[in-house]
Amino acid sequence: MAKKPKAKDIIADYQRILSDIKNRKFKPIYLLMGDEPLFIDKISNALANDVLSESEKAFNLTLLYGKDTKVDSAITACRRFPMMSDYQVIIIREAQDLANINQMEVYFKSPLKSTILVICMKGKTMDKRSIAYKEAAKHAEVFETYTFYDNEIPEWINLEAKSKGITINEKAAILLTDFLGNDLSKISHEIEKLKTVLPPDRKQITVDDIERNVGISKDYNVFELCNAIGKRDFAKSYKIADYFAKSPKDHPFVVTVGQLYTYFAKVLKLQMLVFNSKKQSGKVPSEAEKLSTTGINSSFILRDYEDTAKRYTPGQSVKAIEYLREYDLKSKGIGNVTLGDDDLLKELIFKIMH
Repeated sequence: MAKKPKAKDIIADYQRILSDIKNRKFKPIYLLMGDEPLFIDKISNALANDVLSESEKAFNLTLLYGKDTKVDSAITACRRFPMMSDYQVIIIREAQDLANINQMEVYFKSPLKSTILVICMKGKTMDKRSIAYKEAAKHAEVFETYTFYDNEIPEWINLEAKSKGITINEKAAILLTDFLGNDLSKISHEIEKLKTVLPPDRKQITVDDIERNVGISKDYNVFELCNAIGKRDFAKSYKIADYFAKSPKDHPFVVTVGQLYTYFAKVLKLQMLVFNSKKQSGKVPSEAEKLSTTGINSSFILRDYEDTAKRYTPGQSVKAIEYLREYDLKSKGIGNVTLGDDDLLKELIFKIMH
């Protein structure tokens, strides 16, 4: 089974494809498939909007839908020549519903250079063992997306904000992740909305911007829960857990556990870096080394992790990670038949802090 690529590799591939389109470096076939519709939509929209001029689109842009299209008619459309243009663009949306898609092999073997065929398969992929896929791959830009893990979302948020000409601080990115999960389309929409309300002299989204415009509490969120547990503040941790219990859809247990896991994994990396550095050289590692090793993006946030690293021993950090794995399974019914997510979270907090 092929190893799932990291989010940063998918993002890099996505940005390269958009850059190629902008620079008019086209492929005759674009096979866009997989779990994340946002990337598929953005690439197909770029091809629909940027290849042809407005006057050329009238005769040379064809939109087909898998459920309503037969393979024979799709191939016939692909074999037409453009009218008063260098290219024609044919986009098959919802291609996962195109019956007998493997019969497109006939066209894949010898695609026209003047046709740009865009196949959009959301939630599915073409069988990579099929002759059709192998023939397409010889000529195509194949882009396969995967659902990002929750701990990969903040990195994507940073890149998405940059693509819109702004930045977002780490705490704000974590808040958006906590509130919206891994729905990239919703997150992209919120970033666009936040951009429009920023003052003219500011280009960074902050926690206050999110609280005012998205409806997330800056005091009751998973970031503050991590800090409260890190500081061994039992009262505040339980207060946040009670707040989460009142709106479980906005604060799903699996997302909370994922963020806590990421938090303690970074704490443990920091602890081991300091331990090994002192052992090997007798020196404390520099701030740059700490940021690089842990993947923390700001000196301000690093201070919270350093504080937690002093309050917990490395052994306690390991134990916290073990508890998080255990309670993730319990939330899925493994080893638990009675407790709801709200009680599981409180029990988990108690075990980590004691």
